[in-house]
Amino acid sequence: MVQLGSNPGTAVPVRYGSNPQCRSTQLVLAGMRVDLLSARDAVSTIVGRAGSGACPPLAVASVNLDHLHYFGNGGRWAGALDSCGRSGPVEWLSLVDGAPVAARASKITGRQWPRLAGSDLINPLLDRCEEHGLSVGFLGGAPQTHQRLLRILPRLRPKLHIAGCWAPERAKLGDTAANLALTAEIARTGVDVLIVGLGKPRQELWIAENGAATGAGVLLAFGAVVDFLAGRIRRAPDWASANSLEWAWRLALEPRRLSRRYLLQGPPAYVRLQRPAGAAPLPVPIREVPPPAAPSPSPVSRSFVPAGSYADVCVLAVTHNNAGDIPDLFASLRAETEDLAIRVVVADNSSTDATVSEVAAHPDVVLVQTGGNLGYAGGINAAARHAGDTGAVLVLNPDLRVGRGALAAMLKRLQQPGTGIVVPLLADEDGSTYPSLRREPSIMRAVGDAFAGRRFPRRPGWLSEIEYDAEAYLYPHPVDWATGAALLVDMPLARRLGGWNESFFLYSEETEYFHRARRAGAQVWFEPAATMTHRRGGSGQSDDLAALMAVNRVRYAQLHRGRGYAAAFRAAVLLSEVLRTGRAGHSKAVPALLLEGRRRRLPHARRAAVPEHHLHAAEAAAGRASSPAPFPAGTVIIPCHNEEQVIGPTLDALGPAVAAGAEVIVVCNGCTDGSARQARLRPGVRVLELDEASKTAAINAGNAAASHWPRLYLDADIRVRPETVRAVFEALVNGSLAVRPAVEYDLDGANPLVRSYYRARRNLPGSRQALWGAGAYALSAEAGERLGMLPAVVADDLYVERFFPEEEKTVLDCPPVLVRLPRDIPGLLAVLRRTYRGNAEQGALNSTAASSAAGILGAIRGPRSALDAAVYAALTLAGRRLASAAGPDTSWERDESTRPERQQQNVAS
Repeated sequence: MVQLGSNPGTAVPVRYGSNPQCRSTQLVLAGMRVDLLSARDAVSTIVGRAGSGACPPLAVASVNLDHLHYFGNGGRWAGALDSCGRSGPVEWLSLVDGAPVAARASKITGRQWPRLAGSDLINPLLDRCEEHGLSVGFLGGAPQTHQRLLRILPRLRPKLHIAGCWAPERAKLGDTAANLALTAEIARTGVDVLIVGLGKPRQELWIAENGAATGAGVLLAFGAVVDFLAGRIRRAPDWASANSLEWAWRLALEPRRLSRRYLLQGPPAYVRLQRPAGAAPLPVPIREVPPPAAPSPSPVSRSFVPAGSYADVCVLAVTHNNAGDIPDLFASLRAETEDLAIRVVVADNSSTDATVSEVAAHPDVVLVQTGGNLGYAGGINAAARHAGDTGAVLVLNPDLRVGRGALAAMLKRLQQPGTGIVVPLLADEDGSTYPSLRREPSIMRAVGDAFAGRRFPRRPGWLSEIEYDAEAYLYPHPVDWATGAALLVDMPLARRLGGWNESFFLYSEETEYFHRARRAGAQVWFEPAATMTHRRGGSGQSDDLAALMAVNRVRYAQLHRGRGYAAAFRAAVLLSEVLRTGRAGHSKAVPALLLEGRRRRLPHARRAAVPEHHLHAAEAAAGRASSPAPFPAGTVIIPCHNEEQVIGPTLDALGPAVAAGAEVIVVCNGCTDGSARQARLRPGVRVLELDEASKTAAINAGNAAASHWPRLYLDADIRVRPETVRAVFEALVNGSLAVRPAVEYDLDGANPLVRSYYRARRNLPGSRQALWGAGAYALSAEAGERLGMLPAVVADDLYVERFFPEEEKTVLDCPPVLVRLPRDIPGLLAVLRRTYRGNAEQGALNSTAASSAAGILGAIRGPRSALDAAVYAALTLAGRRLASAAGPDTSWERDESTRPERQQQNVAS
């Protein structure tokens, strides 16, 4: 196997197993791995692999600007070639083709590398195939071209064994059954080298998906080689090749076919090629769930898995007057139980038709009645609380019919490293493909959609949020997001992300959820082998919902973009609605986008006074309600010093955990404000007061007063979800000793230098592994007994971190706590001053400095990361100097920039 380097832009020597004498150098250029070889070594590697019988087969691609356009950073098919296809994996050898790619590689390595275009390599390769008795086949091109080829090649190369020529119709290249028949036919010929000339990106995608099934040892993605060999297209003269003008020669010969490639797609790819490589992607949690069970050879009952048992997939469906959809949905899901263990949870948003009785007719379905209309996100969250022990959750519209084998195909794709969400191919009832794939919303895409709508479907991606190109729906590849009708989410990722954003009610909630998933380092993959039929309209259609869709697009921009960008985006959305005011559904959008009062009249969540409850359908028939799983016993201890502005929201977030039985103790130490009063206003919260302003003294007092283990120690300004508290307590009850939850950093409104500092800080070795730095850590009873009372130290979390060995500490993959980081430089320096005083006090200053320097320097990938490193170094040095000047001091010290009172002063000034 080829071993990739971890640092983009770094030359890495690699060896191909089938040819141990041949070594190449690899680079990552514009997100693409490129193998640097001489022509002689390239030919030897390819021929050696063809006759070796090695598995997987070797696929050879030519990397030029066109290749980077499709498969490099920002390309539609970025990452698609690295996935395992339907017929098995292939191993890629990516050779330098275009002059800009060769020049860039030479500049980085300091050595000249030749261009190895397919048209240059094909004749030496055919010479060696004749010499070694290897058979050659040709896939792609017109039948007339193959006829010419079969007349010419035997005369020029009488010893060459031609296994066959295949010219499949383009429309059938994305058809699974047609490809199975085609690859079986090719495999029967025993071909050694298959030359695939389907054009980019089709040829590479076809090889990635189907190459292993052809039986060929080598597959060459060589584009127009078949036309060159048949004499249909003349090669560029020597003067054009010598001056890197082959593109101009080919453009002159075929202007209609190639103008888009060379004039529109080439320049942006060239710009991306020249950019320095960025930082390595964030790590993605490794799946720790069992693989799906093998299909049972015996007849199955087609029953859904009950609560309390493990399920490969838990389906979460939200209903609102969907009585007519339920029978078809459940029937299609029951067919999938032949392959997988499936649990189904339905959250009903106060349907007024027969939806509840239709669901209740299925005793093995879990029914959750929300007691109101919480919207799509609210319904998903209500259902998700009953997902139970499962490997993945499938969010599914009730108006879908699941195609046979769709869930198994999606789950197989989800097993691919780095994948966090998988979306299927959606078809309308007439069998046509529904354009469900989407790109990240932007101002230019909103403007393009405003003027063009569904017209000009082949316009550039930066002018359309919707993916209209039919070819994008033929092959699996990463996407930004897709409509929320169906998405399979890896359970560890779902726990990290937490609930869906209920402020959207309907529309754009999936955009926001996908955005958070990508920020967490997970990829979203489209899997066309999984098909579902979408009736559409299951959520209803009205002018109000059309207006809500427009408003929520703007809300999304306001949530994840700056104020100026969001204003410009709203103008683009408003333009789109103004241009369509004559059509049904758009007349209400314009005033809703302009007037706050109109927005408040749009559909929104409506909660009933009764609490949410859930019923198993079997128990519903008997009129008995089952209770949710009990909340594990445990105590949350919050040391608090003058936190009147933030302690209330922190305790409000913990309210459901308190109601479920968790013990919460707030220890006000040295408080001179209303912190204790605010805490006592929250029912179920115990409040202790100490005269001494000491965090460790507060923790010790909380421990003395607490009734339960395990215990979560939480800073007063940290927001934690009840499901996070549950995950922490359950982990400690089940054997962990010392844990902390995952962390999400809130930097909205922060100074650019503060943002730069924390971008660099993310690369510290301990930032994702240690107990410190999250404002929250937790201990089991055994760990608490071993630790005993905390000494009077500045950094309690660092003390606990150093007390326990590495193998006894765990960072949980669960919904994260929200940490509001400093907004300005004084606030950041206050935090750093306290941090480095704590490090110095415990003798960890030098060790943390060394590991920090190594982590920061090792993460430099270009000008931006270098600037971040410089900012980090400067602020770190300032913090250390302030800490040393302060001397020993255990008093409270904190960032004031995130306190509401300080923020209001900043706004006023």
